[in-house]
Amino acid sequence: MSESTWKRVLEGKIREDWGREIDVFETQIELRKKSKVEEKLFAEARLRRGVYGQRYDNGQRHDGEKTQTLTFPTGDLTKGPSTAWDAPGMMRIKLPMGRVSSQQLEVMCELAEEYSDQILHVTTRQDIQLHFVHIEDTPNLMRRLAAVGITTREACGNSVRNITACPLVGVCNDESFDVSPYANAMMFFLLGHDDVQSFGRKFKIAFSGCKTNPCGLVNFHDLGCIAATRTVNGEVKRGFEVYVGGGLGSVPQNAQLLEEFCPEEELFPLTQAVCRVFARLGEKDNRSRARIKFLVKKLGIEEFKRLTLEERAKLRPDERWTNFLDNLAITEEKPLKPPSKLPAGPHSAEFEAWRRTNVQPQRQEGYSVATVTMPLGDFTPDQGRAIADIARRYTGDSMRATVDQNWIFRWVSDGDLVKLHAELAAIGLGEPGSDRIGDVTSCPGTDTCKLGISSSRGLAGELRKRLAVEQPAAVDKLHIKCSGCFNSCGQHHVADLGFLGVSRAVNNRRVPHFQLVVGGQLQNNGGSYGLALGAIPSKRVPDAVSRLTKAYNERRQGEETFKAFVERVGKKEIKALIEDLSHVPPYEQDPSYYSDWGDPREYTIGDIGVGECAGEVVSFVQFGLQKSELEVFEAQVLLDEGKNDDAATRAYRAMLEAARALAKEKNANLGEEPEEIVREFKQHWVETKLFWDPFAGAKFAQYLFKAHEEAGGKTHSKESAHQLVEEAQLFVDAAHQAHTRIGTALP
Repeated sequence: MSESTWKRVLEGKIREDWGREIDVFETQIELRKKSKVEEKLFAEARLRRGVYGQRYDNGQRHDGEKTQTLTFPTGDLTKGPSTAWDAPGMMRIKLPMGRVSSQQLEVMCELAEEYSDQILHVTTRQDIQLHFVHIEDTPNLMRRLAAVGITTREACGNSVRNITACPLVGVCNDESFDVSPYANAMMFFLLGHDDVQSFGRKFKIAFSGCKTNPCGLVNFHDLGCIAATRTVNGEVKRGFEVYVGGGLGSVPQNAQLLEEFCPEEELFPLTQAVCRVFARLGEKDNRSRARIKFLVKKLGIEEFKRLTLEERAKLRPDERWTNFLDNLAITEEKPLKPPSKLPAGPHSAEFEAWRRTNVQPQRQEGYSVATVTMPLGDFTPDQGRAIADIARRYTGDSMRATVDQNWIFRWVSDGDLVKLHAELAAIGLGEPGSDRIGDVTSCPGTDTCKLGISSSRGLAGELRKRLAVEQPAAVDKLHIKCSGCFNSCGQHHVADLGFLGVSRAVNNRRVPHFQLVVGGQLQNNGGSYGLALGAIPSKRVPDAVSRLTKAYNERRQGEETFKAFVERVGKKEIKALIEDLSHVPPYEQDPSYYSDWGDPREYTIGDIGVGECAGEVVSFVQFGLQKSELEVFEAQVLLDEGKNDDAATRAYRAMLEAARALAKEKNANLGEEPEEIVREFKQHWVETKLFWDPFAGAKFAQYLFKAHEEAGGKTHSKESAHQLVEEAQLFVDAAHQAHTRIGTALP
């Protein structure tokens, strides 16, 4: 079908307002090409339509087993883009709660085939992403999606992002009630709302049907809603525990309780009031501090709540606050088939392994939820169409993408489980291991993300291969998550074993590393965050995983969790288990250390950002930075021992050591007085913008300045000491980056 023909076909199917928005965006593209729209304005416009720029990684994508050379329907790009308009980008497709129908999935598969690299990627926010898409094609993609009820509006940019929810809501055994209609209605209520158009940064919302399980991960969201009930005058009333100000990123922060019980009819006006306070008082100029978590921390939760309730009192009544409550059944799913029992065995070993890890009984007897394990979150158009066909035969449109980058079928009649697995196996998606150690979560990393430092996908793929063998039961239940940069899209802070991509300069060359993060907790909606133990060369990370899991399996006490094991054994001993892995041999001895997983090219961070060269960096700088890393580790140990003030003092000293290591290069006579160190560091590194992180600007330098101002005059709680330790680690990593960028001997 020609473009003009299908465009006419779609005209009668697309919502009028959605169609108008797409037309406007198409016009903006044309005006930008003629330089009649400022790039700054156009960039935000395309982001709010779900169109991202992406890293152009030599036409390659790493799947953990091989490096895939990509071809594109729009032409051969293997030689690289010739102009900005030739450069491929990423299209994010917004799926509220991860919900998708067979028809919608088929359309996305068609678009992946026609416009992208023929891979559909499930994200950690229940979205679908298509990579290597040309911007001039995006209006056509948007129209075809809109025709089946999908909008990409506000999938990116300074907006309310995709609203996520536990994929088991409505069928879970532990939930208070099904939150689906509330999440669905909130998506439409906030989409394009006037009060959410003036944010300084993005705003993420999550719903959970219960408090104890990890599915909703409310704790690290800007706004989180946990279903709750109360009995009032003998009547059970629905409502929500509402949390605000959570977030991961460079310094993670726990969400704080805003309302212990918000009645269902007050949820939307309360949310609207929160958004208005954020839009009015949130940071606008310094983007690194523009998330709502910084505003909540600055004001304190009580003052933030006072301002929110004050704003709520000013709101004009809106019928959309409660209209949806008259039809909560709008999101209700009905089974395609009657309940049944699993046929008597024996069954194949493959089916039994899959059933053990990928099948969960629903609270509705005779039905189960079946998880499709998607390695690295990827599947092909052919696999997607087969999934749509399977759904039509067994479950109808009861499918959802998950935050673990997998796919689930809901309402599978138990008698169909054997046949369903056989059909999944036939398309290469019958693997067991969902929600197990080998089911590694990863952000795109250096494959396609402009901010990627290390190859999180490449590492995740390697770990999947190595962990595919049978693991001890305790180890098998652990979770591994990988992020390629400080933005934490892989959610590494809440994993048992988390990995954060960083770079180190070794022997006058760059070497990919990952910070090891231990002690995170998925339970209780992502209840607590781990701390980094130090950087490990990327090529030794699998060895670190092997040692740590072996130690856990052999030394755990009873049903001790990995988090509890780490706390009991102590970070000193955990670090000692892997300390020797930090050594990097000379390039001539083993060049493999100097490339990343899945990428044979010599490692570089040149694609991230271009720093200014300010002269030669000599060896004592690296020595000083290593000393500062030791100080950070000692601060972590003191924190574990409950010595909050001592931990904070060590964290401050770590930053001083790193700052002195850099500043002494500019002033050989630099002493050890903190005031002098801070002054010289500010003059020679901050004011000259040499200490300028490609993602955060001068943000990390501010951590030192704040700690210096407060030194000796503040008693620290566990939370404030924890944050200072996190900030010290980030400052030290930024010092490494600055040292690496200005080294004239480095490529």
